[in-house]
Amino acid sequence: MTDTLALSLPDLDVVPAVWSRYTDLVIDHGQGSWLTTVEGERYLDYSAGIGVTNTGHAHPRVAAAIATQAAKLIHGQQNIVFHEPGLLLHQRLAGLMPTPGWGAFLSNSGAEAVEAAVKLARVATGRPAIIAFRGGFHGRTGQTMALTSSRVTIRGDFEPLPGSVYHTAYPYCYRAAGGPHDPSACTCDWEAQLETLFAQMVDPRHVAAFIIEPVIGEGGYIVPSPGFLPRLREIATRHGILLIADEVQTGYGRTGRMFAMEHWGVTPDILVMAKGIASGLPLSGILAPREMLGKWAPGAHGGTYGGNVVCCAAALATLDVIADEGLVENAAARGRQLLAGLAPLKDRHEAVGDVRGLGCMVALEFVHPHARDPRSPDPSMVKRVLAEALKRHLLLLSAGSWGQVVRIIPPLVTTQHEVDHAIGVITESVEAAAAA
Repeated sequence: MTDTLALSLPDLDVVPAVWSRYTDLVIDHGQGSWLTTVEGERYLDYSAGIGVTNTGHAHPRVAAAIATQAAKLIHGQQNIVFHEPGLLLHQRLAGLMPTPGWGAFLSNSGAEAVEAAVKLARVATGRPAIIAFRGGFHGRTGQTMALTSSRVTIRGDFEPLPGSVYHTAYPYCYRAAGGPHDPSACTCDWEAQLETLFAQMVDPRHVAAFIIEPVIGEGGYIVPSPGFLPRLREIATRHGILLIADEVQTGYGRTGRMFAMEHWGVTPDILVMAKGIASGLPLSGILAPREMLGKWAPGAHGGTYGGNVVCCAAALATLDVIADEGLVENAAARGRQLLAGLAPLKDRHEAVGDVRGLGCMVALEFVHPHARDPRSPDPSMVKRVLAEALKRHLLLLSAGSWGQVVRIIPPLVTTQHEVDHAIGVITESVEAAAAA
């Protein structure tokens, strides 16, 4: 940082420490997959703002749409007026689903959208209970903390939390009780545990919805076994339970499909979206059949900023960029490239317990290989790997209930050359961390 600029900026501690930090970088601008600091140093950003900047930083078409709309109207509140970007976005979002008759409700953040989904499910079914899956992350508001079980630090200091929420097992094949196994030959007992929950804790007749991340996000980038979501869909339908897909992190092309549920041919009853929806502007929403949305009486739900006109303009431009630049297909290809390039680490380093992912959601899980349980989580190794990568100007994040996972989240515009570079940096970082 230049002396002049250093004098003009406040101390970094003006930002409260509750924001746990990955870096102390002060960024001047971003472009595509790269961030540039105020000192002019460039970093390859494979955090993507925690999976937000799917179209990359400051995509010219998105930036132009934001600027054009901001010069016309910045806020037209949904209860009071209609606006063209909002009407077009509602129509276009409904068209993302595989069948006609869907509608959208727009809000600001992922947590707000999850709250909306839960409220709608309870109204639509007349049932009180919600079942979430262990390891899932759904937000930091009261209701969404009750649904979340990715890490105790998210919810542990804030009890009591809203009730009528139950948790059941997600098939985490690497950490299965019977030993790690390939998800294609899954032996996890998730269904038996769900049936036990029904027998001991909550009658399925009282359950409004299952809520699930199709690929677990903050809990460790866990890809389920192939039969899991289709079977869960069958169970939900049999009991009249709605299936809510929390696609906040997996949506908008992240996994190599527009929405991750498409990988398994499963259509949810309610789909939650945020993060990549507007390339960095605060927008979120749910998709549900219009008949179900009609169960909400006028005024039963709302919000001041939901469907903000500038955010809607950004979301329309985002959809255009995703389609015109083939970003869903690129996410699938770059994800395969990442997995192929990183898979050898598992054979070369005992500390790398698992390499997994789907599209541009890729994870390395680190363990203490010589512990009594060789799958014992090693968060200290993750911290060293992230630090080594940062030294080499690559931004990565952690995940997992113990902080034992390195997650790699490129923007979907990333190139083959950038991925090759990242694979080299990650390989060097793991080697350096292992030698430390």
